[in-house]
Amino acid sequence: MKIKLLVFSLMTLAICLSAKSQELDEKYGKDAKSITNIIDAYYDVISGAATQAWQFERDSYLHSNEAIIIRLDENGKADVHSLEAEYIPLLLLPKENFYEKELKRKVSQFGNMAQVWSAYEVRTNPETASNIRGLNSIQLHFENGRWFIDSWTTQMETETYNIVIEFLKTE
Repeated sequence: MKIKLLVFSLMTLAICLSAKSQELDEKYGKDAKSITNIIDAYYDVISGAATQAWQFERDSYLHSNEAIIIRLDENGKADVHSLEAEYIPLLLLPKENFYEKELKRKVSQFGNMAQVWSAYEVRTNPETASNIRGLNSIQLHFENGRWFIDSWTTQMETETYNIVIEFLKTE
């Protein structure tokens, strides 16, 4: 009897998870159909006015379950954490106007793997340029008909490291 109950419970859980997955595919599926779409969606998710709610569900959909975020400081020291850990400061601090405007993108794809270099500018108003810039290195994989962001590494431009200026000069 206990085995039947366990099997029934596991089947019910699997059905619920499948239904939720299908719901998310219907809601955000177009975001992950191409590299262009997923990177555009990534910038859309992290950008917005203080009055707009964070898009945690959509952001989670774009990333693989084990996604890693790496922030490099000026000395190359890496702060490595999970996507969930990225959300903690967002939940604790008041939301402010924040926009990342992509300046240039470079994509390399081989089979089911892709590497995207993306220079961006941080703005508090989407229409006003800024001198706060950084460079993202985004790794993706293609599985089950869609793209996933597996990791991204970011470093801000500084007086010592003109990484965005150098990147914008590349072909």
